[in-house]
Amino acid sequence: MSTPASAAGADRIDLLRTFVRIVDTGSLSAAAAQLGTTQPTISRRLQALERLFGLHLLQRSTHQMMLTEDGQRCYAHARSLVEEWDAIQADLRGEADEPQGRLRVVVPHAFGQAQLLEPMLQFLARYPKLSVEWMLDDEPPNFIADAIDCAIRVGPVTEPQLVAVHLADVPRIVIAAPAVVGDGDPADPDQLPTLPWIALTKYYREHLTLLPADQGPALRVDIQPRLLTGNLFVARQAAVAGLGAAVVSSWLVEADLREGRLVQLVPGWEAPALPVYLVFPSSRQMPSRLRAFVDAMKQQLPATHGMRRVMFAPPS
Repeated sequence: MSTPASAAGADRIDLLRTFVRIVDTGSLSAAAAQLGTTQPTISRRLQALERLFGLHLLQRSTHQMMLTEDGQRCYAHARSLVEEWDAIQADLRGEADEPQGRLRVVVPHAFGQAQLLEPMLQFLARYPKLSVEWMLDDEPPNFIADAIDCAIRVGPVTEPQLVAVHLADVPRIVIAAPAVVGDGDPADPDQLPTLPWIALTKYYREHLTLLPADQGPALRVDIQPRLLTGNLFVARQAAVAGLGAAVVSSWLVEADLREGRLVQLVPGWEAPALPVYLVFPSSRQMPSRLRAFVDAMKQQLPATHGMRRVMFAPPS
């Protein structure tokens, strides 16, 4: 079978890679942006692939793009072939021993600026041929459309299509400015519902749960927050200003507690620790740069000050 002249100028793996990227991103323009080329070039590659197979792979209209039945079969084969080809290249070029390229990582704003910055810098120092795009975003990313390699998540991970590596846990304590407690006893759990509160909306709003250090029964505290926020830094600043009590990650307020700007309430109690996961889409092949990052975070994050090691973590 002869190769059509229109496809001769482009490597067939590149044509398949382009097709996979078009489907994953949902548009020719998005695929062009991720592949560093132009939309007309992407369109020509798609047409060349369709002529190569003699099949119509996509149905396009002004408002949407859909795979044909042949396109669905082609996409499944193409994705598998592209992943296998990338793995072969990485192995033969020695990239498995020395990762290179760019790693795109999404991390939470506060956690990514404070707790994760030093481990990331150590990772870059260890692998000089790697670069990292460090994106601060508290919302779960669209891994495929935005070409994200992995993300760090604080809190439960429920998406079945994601691989979740449990790195460490974040202890959480109850704090307030001394003026909020006044003449009361900071260690008395009964006074908690009477205090003004700052709520972290991702984790608690009108009530919170505290666990005792002696493994006894949990304590439910009903609150009426004066401020509700999704940002840890905002909650911490509001607490220092005396707006109310809050449950925050212990690493965030260590200096404030040490210097007297805040006091810990009910020291024998903590909110349930939050798990920290490194997540990425499940796939047949794992790029060497991602494998190196996972290994580095598993080693470095549990040793970071303010983190708690996972006691009985299942093998990842």
